[in-house]
Amino acid sequence: MQSNGEVERLYREIIDAVIDQRLRPGVKLTETVLCEVFSCSRSTVRSALAQLEHDRIVELLPNRGAYVAQPDIKETRDVFEARRMVEGSVLDKLLALPNRDQQLEPLEQMVQQERAAFERHDRVSWIRLSNAFHVQLVRLAQNNVLTEWMNSLCSRTSLIIGLYDKPGHSVCSFDEHEQILLYLARGDREGVQRAMRQHLLDCEQRMHFENRNPQDPWTMFHRQS
Repeated sequence: MQSNGEVERLYREIIDAVIDQRLRPGVKLTETVLCEVFSCSRSTVRSALAQLEHDRIVELLPNRGAYVAQPDIKETRDVFEARRMVEGSVLDKLLALPNRDQQLEPLEQMVQQERAAFERHDRVSWIRLSNAFHVQLVRLAQNNVLTEWMNSLCSRTSLIIGLYDKPGHSVCSFDEHEQILLYLARGDREGVQRAMRQHLLDCEQRMHFENRNPQDPWTMFHRQS
């Protein structure tokens, strides 16, 4: 019998491998290999793959199996445009929050954790925390549907980073997160909207569409799980 914890563990391992560019878009995910590498059952693998398909990280093709998705340039542009629309609307709602300063405190701590991960060159933790910052902002709006959308958009952004980012580049800056929080705390609508819009535009513009590296189907297994 599978457990939710095991499914979540496998889901996170695959997401982390994508973020860290150890698992490249287009690679086939074979159930037998995943079971062996992660010491789990086929039902666990299938549940994790179904969740990854829901978040558009994996494509399940009839009679062919599961493959890491390969977002094209159009999809990349669409994801970032959707994020600007969603997060811009959320900021307006957050500006009306009571006790806004108190509610922003956990996000300020998260940005410090981002900085620490960046300084110790922990790319996976850094990008995970960067995504979590945006999800947590949306969660403060107390709209479960928006939070679910944001989770999915951030997961897809991680895949895009895995495909189009150059290792070592600063994809999502904690400095920019600090500016967003500063404007939010001040209640400066024009400032926070401008900061978020520019932040997401900068993230998009750091993608290098001409630099799609050759795929190594076994790269993700070079690290001991």
